[in-house]
Amino acid sequence: MNYIDQEDALNYAIKEKLGSNAKYHIMTYGCQMNEHDSEKISWVLDQAGLQATDQIDEADLILLNTCSIRHSAENKVYGKLGELKAKKRERNLIIAVCGCMMQRKESRELVLEKFKQVDIIFGTNNIHKLPDLLLQHLETGDRIVNIEHSFQATDDQLWANRYFSYKSFVNIMYGCNNFCSYCIVPFTRGREVSRPSKDILEEVQTLVDSGVLEITLLGQNVNSYRPGLEGDYNFTRLIYDLAEIQGLERIRFMTSHPKDISDELLKAFKDLDKLCNFLHLPIQAGSNRVLEKMNRKYTREDYLRKIYRLRDLVPDIALCTDIMVGFPEESEEDFQDTLDLVREVEYDAAFTFLYSPREGTKAARNPNQVSQEIKKDRFDRLLDTMYPIFEKKNKALIGKTLDVLVEGESKHNGRMLSGRSDGFKLVHFEGEKDLIGKIVPVKIQEANSFNLGGERIHD
Repeated sequence: MNYIDQEDALNYAIKEKLGSNAKYHIMTYGCQMNEHDSEKISWVLDQAGLQATDQIDEADLILLNTCSIRHSAENKVYGKLGELKAKKRERNLIIAVCGCMMQRKESRELVLEKFKQVDIIFGTNNIHKLPDLLLQHLETGDRIVNIEHSFQATDDQLWANRYFSYKSFVNIMYGCNNFCSYCIVPFTRGREVSRPSKDILEEVQTLVDSGVLEITLLGQNVNSYRPGLEGDYNFTRLIYDLAEIQGLERIRFMTSHPKDISDELLKAFKDLDKLCNFLHLPIQAGSNRVLEKMNRKYTREDYLRKIYRLRDLVPDIALCTDIMVGFPEESEEDFQDTLDLVREVEYDAAFTFLYSPREGTKAARNPNQVSQEIKKDRFDRLLDTMYPIFEKKNKALIGKTLDVLVEGESKHNGRMLSGRSDGFKLVHFEGEKDLIGKIVPVKIQEANSFNLGGERIHD
């Protein structure tokens, strides 16, 4: 029996056990990497004969794809598992938990001990095994746990149910080698593994042939992309090669590490029209003392040099960052360094976090933790500093016309459409639904700290 026959037999057996109308519901927590993993999980379950549903009460299988970057993310999962316990009492229901949380031994053991309603646990590196795990549970009634601690190439070859027909995530690498002192990603997703460039280019070509206009390249640190056996081929060369694909309109990427971003990559923002006018470059803290304790391997001055260089090349580049408040031993002076850097750079957007200790990291073992009260006070002052800057940057766009990739109806007004500009600005405007998935010009008429409003310019 060949692989295809085995797969067909497996899927047939699952249908026999669950029924031909069995449905699944996926809840995704965390980053874009998790979102893309959920797209792969959805495809795998579709092949097994299950149907997706947005209604949790219709689902025969509920799957939580988890994140463990912060305690708050894990607490949301624990809360949801508590809710599902009651639902499982009411009806026959299979509950599965996967993702980064389950790669952590402590979190996995807690789920096994306290949440007996969980039937299947698997990790980030073995999505392809889900049908086998599901059938094992259906045949035995046992709790099934299957965790791989190194990346499985089989998962890299999985198709995915894309949530959007006009834009898509594309993994170019997995894992991380940086070991920042606060981060558990190297422990949950493993060491860096880069995909062959040929596979990435073929995947993107296939996506473009199906109607995708915009891709977002994903990796914990895309700047360190180095496919084995391809000599000096690197991330910048991949960007230039992707820009040659006819029909691809936009290229984005997340996330960049400041220590590895090269001058040649910065220059690509000027050279390539398809490379979006937006860079997410996490600083985390503006204090050199804190950056050293974080093991970030760059200084404030290194970071600013790269920002100045990029703005020399592309003066209107939109910049986004990550900032963490309350890292162990962070003083008021350290925090003021962060506020000063925010005022100097004038970001367009930012992801901001209170430091959250993660078991197994060096920072969590530091006895000099900052109190929650001080963290909260600094966090509020950070937002008070940032929001007026965001508003200033957005209001500077009033009167300008931006090309907007229309993503759907506005969540707050059914008459309005929403989309993203080249600089990743959220733009609302009146329009018909048939514009969704198209890039249209919008003249900006109003702005606040978080989004823009405008009028579509007709040809």
